[in-house]
Amino acid sequence: MPSLPPAYFDDVYRANDDPWSFETSDYERRKYAATLAALSKPRYQSAFEIGCSIGVLTQQLADRCDQLLAVDASELPLAKARQRLADRPNVRLEQMAIPVDFPKGPFDLILVSEVGYYLSLDDLTIARQCMIDSLETGGELLLVHWTPFVHDYPLTGDAVHDFVGQAAEADGPLEHRLGQRAETYRLDLFRKR
Repeated sequence: MPSLPPAYFDDVYRANDDPWSFETSDYERRKYAATLAALSKPRYQSAFEIGCSIGVLTQQLADRCDQLLAVDASELPLAKARQRLADRPNVRLEQMAIPVDFPKGPFDLILVSEVGYYLSLDDLTIARQCMIDSLETGGELLLVHWTPFVHDYPLTGDAVHDFVGQAAEADGPLEHRLGQRAETYRLDLFRKR
């Protein structure tokens, strides 16, 4: 199955400006707390969030970053994110379709939360290499994904984590630092060797 195109997300956000209840869901609130607690450093110089949507997690992550680039494939949620983060000069919001668009870095943190399974395995392969290449030595890559099967997603959350985790095997470029599994999501933290 190919990666889901930006038009897919445009349609989702046209129907509902908070389609996954980021602002009100207890699941999201607990997952955001676990995501921030998994980070090993109190502060990051240059972070990159892939798939920021309307910016709820971005707002919380911004408190721990000197500079934060947050991107989404659709411009529609970014309008709401820009309103939410208008008072945060350390946050830059841009429309990017990963892996076709990928910023240079270097970053000391890359966060991929609930978006990796929208990619085909071919695109995830490219994205994984782009993330590794743009992480500075010692930089962290944090993955957080819903694990139940969703019929129209190219991959599952477990497939995304297992595939990225292959780069942490043997003498790979990543080192696995933390793994957590909740009832419906999985969290894995990697560090670049």
